Amino acid sequence: MGKLEFELEVKCPADKFWGGMKDTTVLFPKIFPQRFKSIEVVEGDGVNAGTVRLVRYAEDTPVITFAKEKVELLDDVNKVLVYSVIDGELMTHYKSLKGKVEVVPIPKGEGEGSLVKWSLEFEKASDEVPDPILMQDYATNAFIGLNAYLLKEE
Repeated sequence: MGKLEFELEVKCPADKFWGGMKDTTVLFPKIFPQRFKSIEVVEGDGVNAGTVRLVRYAEDTPVITFAKEKVELLDDVNKVLVYSVIDGELMTHYKSLKGKVEVVPIPKGEGEGSLVKWSLEFEKASDEVPDPILMQDYATNAFIGLNAYLLKEE
């Protein structure tokens, strides 16, 4: 089992960024039309545990055209989202992909905004398969873009 992770400091307050994270089904295709063709809820309420989303990527996206993601946990109190990729081209290379996003307020006096923590646990289908760095890059750029979008919306 492998793991990738990063932390990103954003200017958005934690509550606002968390609200944006819960609305990525609508926001990501709007903010990133060059990356996401559409995101559609195929099971559940679109937010909470049990929700399954079909993510269609833009035509020029390398490697993947679609992915199905299932929300495993959504904790509003601690601002934690856990999801798994359950279908799509990535699953031909990986036995499992489980992501976690946590939004933590930066304490007063230590700065402003919040800290976004992302991790991805994965199991490769074979030793030849590279680590899913593409997913880490996508997450980093998505959080940077979401932060900028939410700050403009104030």
